[in-house]
Amino acid sequence: MAKQYSFEHLEVYKDARSYVGQVYILTAMFPDKERYALCTQLQRAAVSVVSNIVEGTSRESDKEKLRFIEIAYGSLLETFCQFQVAMDLSYITKIQIDELQQNYIDKIANKLCALKRSYIKRSTTK
Repeated sequence: MAKQYSFEHLEVYKDARSYVGQVYILTAMFPDKERYALCTQLQRAAVSVVSNIVEGTSRESDKEKLRFIEIAYGSLLETFCQFQVAMDLSYITKIQIDELQQNYIDKIANKLCALKRSYIKRSTTK
């Protein structure tokens, strides 16, 4: 059996991975002219969310962990902003962005905030 890393057990990691898949599915429907613009930007930001969760949880100090969780949170909100732009350009619908927000963005944001609070609490009790 292959080794599992601790981050693989985190719900926020699993949710963020699923979100990356959704971002790729939605951006595949964007016009070809956006393939190397908004599509790439959205995909990179979504991958940044999950990558920074992994990088943060692998760090030794709580200060470093917090930094990467904050970067993940920022990247998540970056994708939300970019999807709003995509909606403004009629690449996705209001219904699609609402579903993304409800099913992924809000859940991941809440879990990142909870993870951040746990690191803060742990660092203040040391």
